[in-house]
Amino acid sequence: MILIRMKYMKWKCFLWVWVVFFSCKSNESESEVKNTPPEELVQAKSQSLSCSMGFIGNDSAAYVAGGGGDFDSTIVFSTTEVQVPVGMKLIPGGEFSMGGVDPVQMQDGGKESMNDARPIHRVRVDPFFMDETEVTNAQFAAFVQATGYVTLAEKRPSKEEFPTVPEADLKAGSIVFSPPPAKVALDDYLQWWKYEPGADWKHPLGKGSSTVGKENHPVVHIAWEDAMAYARWAGKRLPSEAEWEFAARGGQAGDVYAWGNTFKKNGAHMANTFQGSFPNYDSGDDGYRGTAPVKRYKPNAFGLYDIAGNVWEWCSDWYRADYYAQVQSAGISVNPRGPAD
Repeated sequence: MILIRMKYMKWKCFLWVWVVFFSCKSNESESEVKNTPPEELVQAKSQSLSCSMGFIGNDSAAYVAGGGGDFDSTIVFSTTEVQVPVGMKLIPGGEFSMGGVDPVQMQDGGKESMNDARPIHRVRVDPFFMDETEVTNAQFAAFVQATGYVTLAEKRPSKEEFPTVPEADLKAGSIVFSPPPAKVALDDYLQWWKYEPGADWKHPLGKGSSTVGKENHPVVHIAWEDAMAYARWAGKRLPSEAEWEFAARGGQAGDVYAWGNTFKKNGAHMANTFQGSFPNYDSGDDGYRGTAPVKRYKPNAFGLYDIAGNVWEWCSDWYRADYYAQVQSAGISVNPRGPAD
């Protein structure tokens, strides 16, 4: 879950391939659920995981040792029927254990312990609506056509922002995934990310590329301020990190993936991810190299598509590495909005 907490910093040359996942509050459903008596709360089909069938090799023991035993059951609020906006889903709200385990000892867990994703702590969120898919190129194009908006990647960086960069290198652009010719050590991401002048949401691979034929793919090269601008235009907002994680988990407690604890389910890929040899060769075993159109994989229990895989998504919160420790000390955190700075 660390990827959803990476927030916008004013370094334009570090724009990434993030996309927006929007939500807005429903005053009607919120008031109804707030008045639901505790005895009528519905406990989700989820409980703390110890040694689970489905983990590979020693992953189950590593999961518990990495903090998996700290997850308590998720409680999903009961709701009455409400009118849901087209293209959105009602996320009923509830109480859950937020955070992640240390994945280092797990197969393919990587070398990053993600300490900022712990301690695992209890959080309560009110109901809200969330778009059922990532924002697509077609949707973002409609916003730009209606407003004339220019994204950050389309603007030339200024000398004031980057005083040590040669004037000739101050060109509008963004970072593009550029696989090296052979397998490399994974200690330097600059081996597979390249700043590409001319790369933006309309030209995702740089000059000469386009989104023609990819209207239903998620929009990329979107900075946080771009996401905020789209959300305001759409009459929505970005979700908080807590809302995003509650929605992404779909009522489950502590599962490694949004769909369970095995990477594939019944032998089928559940999300658009990188297969093969990272970072030099994506075999595309899941059907796609690079991004995939939305709704090509099964939704989670709340009806949200691509909540894992495909592209990263923006939240509204700022980021601090010690924020989880701060909120844990206060007991159950209710509708947290992230750190103040």
